[in-house]
Amino acid sequence: MKILVTGGTGYIGSHTVVELQKSGYEVVIVDNLSNSTIGVVDQIAKISGTRPVFEKVDLSREDETIGFFRKYNDIGAVIHFAAYKAVGESVLEPLKYYSNNIMSLINVLNCMKEHCIHHLVFSSSCTVYGQPDELPVTENAAVKKALSPYGYTKQVCEHMIQDFSPASGLQAIILRYFNPIGAHDSALIGELPAGIPNNLMPYITQTAIGKRECLDVYGGDYNTPDGTAIRDYIHVVDLAKAHVIALRYLSDQKNKKPVEIFNLGTGKGYTVLEVIRSFEKMSGVSLQYKISKRRPGDIEKVWADNSRANKILNWKAERDIDDMTSSAWKWELRLKNNK
Repeated sequence: MKILVTGGTGYIGSHTVVELQKSGYEVVIVDNLSNSTIGVVDQIAKISGTRPVFEKVDLSREDETIGFFRKYNDIGAVIHFAAYKAVGESVLEPLKYYSNNIMSLINVLNCMKEHCIHHLVFSSSCTVYGQPDELPVTENAAVKKALSPYGYTKQVCEHMIQDFSPASGLQAIILRYFNPIGAHDSALIGELPAGIPNNLMPYITQTAIGKRECLDVYGGDYNTPDGTAIRDYIHVVDLAKAHVIALRYLSDQKNKKPVEIFNLGTGKGYTVLEVIRSFEKMSGVSLQYKISKRRPGDIEKVWADNSRANKILNWKAERDIDDMTSSAWKWELRLKNNK
């Protein structure tokens, strides 16, 4: 089966392409390269031994999306990553997030219907829960008012998929990620954001390598054991493997409903300072950091109940926090050594 991976040169997308190709799928990547580089395709080829097809397309543009689907009219399923994803940036530039994240999905869904493509795996986020009333959070938890425009775009996209399914015959899996970190064991692909990182792990590694002077820890007065925010961090390779499993689940027609939702995390929450301590232990580097004021849009604490994905998809996160921080550091070191 030929799989379209939108945003396939991005952080999670590139790792998923590797796992798809290892599992025997033919992959076509679409990306506008707004937060990645074409060189990622070469790295994917080095890891997997197969170079995926790549097309530079801006999916928020209807004409470009239509043109792509007409050119590649044998797509069997879509994994949709393509979206802007920084919570803080979305607060500062909300219209950028609304126009890109929502319009790109509308264009993809319209083309899927036109070309009779019925299987979709969608990249969603635990931000749809806001600050949950109970932890760990299950898929049945209330979807509250979003605390950021980014989180709101994910809520809207989930609703769009659920509304579109009965009107089109779409079968979809919505995967709500918690906090992906880490890098591939080869250190050939990893997280490389453009500009100053919005996510914790690349900010840590770039500070440790000397690219950033000091790490800002946003908020030291949360109601948590050490005052810093708690997140459920998951290794990006564990996350990537879940997409292959979800795709197979759909193609084997094991889904009980047209649209099903799964949390993807480890089920354990770590504070920011606990992540820093793991990094320092695994890297041997003492990190320069300071506690700064809270960042707009951030929630206090969240971690996953993974039991649904464990039971139904037979998926489970295998790597711990030390695996995550050490692999991220190996990736950063390789970037420095290759300059």
